[in-house]
Amino acid sequence: MKTVGFIGVGKMASAIIAGLDKTKFNLLISGRDFEKTKQQAADLSVTAVQNHDELVKKSDLIVLAIKPQVLPSVLRPLSSALSADKTLISIAAGLTLADLEALAASENQGIIRVMPNINAQIGKSTSAIVRNEFVSDEAFDATSEIFGAVGSVHQIAEKDFSTFAAIAGSSPAYIYMFIDALSRAGVLHGLPKDQATKIVAETLQASAEMILQSGENPWSLVDKVSSPGGTTVAGVVSLEKNHFVGTVIDAITATIDKENQLR
Repeated sequence: MKTVGFIGVGKMASAIIAGLDKTKFNLLISGRDFEKTKQQAADLSVTAVQNHDELVKKSDLIVLAIKPQVLPSVLRPLSSALSADKTLISIAAGLTLADLEALAASENQGIIRVMPNINAQIGKSTSAIVRNEFVSDEAFDATSEIFGAVGSVHQIAEKDFSTFAAIAGSSPAYIYMFIDALSRAGVLHGLPKDQATKIVAETLQASAEMILQSGENPWSLVDKVSSPGGTTVAGVVSLEKNHFVGTVIDAITATIDKENQLR
C-alpha cells in the first residue's frame, strides 16, 4: 500500500482525500498548525504528522496542495528529504515541471503536475496530468487513480496546460455567469430567481450530458433544436449578432494571456 502525503489541507486537498478509498492508500497530512492539522485529520480519517519534513520522509507520493506563491518557500527546504524513489505531485497553477525540478533540487526527482478544478468538491473534477521523465508508470498510475477518485483525468502535453486551465479551470466561473444570465432573463419574464436558476442549471447539466452521451458536435445539436423560422433560431441569430462566440473565445484568450504574464 502506497503512502500518500498531502502538504496543505485546503478545500481541494480535503475534497481529494474525502474521495479516496482509504483501504488502498495510507494517507498523511501536514499543515502550518499541528493542532489544526490533527483536527482535520480526525475529520478526514487520516493521520496528521508534525511537519512537512516528516511527511516527505514517510510518503511515497507527496501532493503539494498549496498556493503557487507559497510553494517555493515550502518546497526548497524539503530537498534534503527528497529522493528518486519518491514522487512529487503539484496542483499549483503556473509552476512548470522545470520550475518544480529547480525548486526540488533533487537529482532524478519524479514530478507530476495535476490541475484539478473546483468541481472536485462534488466528485466531478476535470483534471489535467503530465509527468517528467523520472516518474515510473506505477507512480503515474497511482496518481491518476488518486485524481480519478474525484472526476476525470486527461493526460495532456505541458505546453497545453494554460489552455486547459482556461477551458476547465477558469471556465466554471464563466459558466456560472451564463447560468445567472439565463436565470435573470427568467426573472425579467416572471419567474422567481431560485426557480429560474434551478431550471437553467438542470437544463445545462442535461445538455452537457447529451453531448457526452451522443458524441455529436454541439452545432449539430443546435441545428436539431432550431426549427426553421422558429423561436430558438431567433435567439441563436441574436447571440451571433451580439458576438457571443467571439466574446467567449476572447475571454479564454484573456485568461491564457494573464497566466502567461504571471510566470
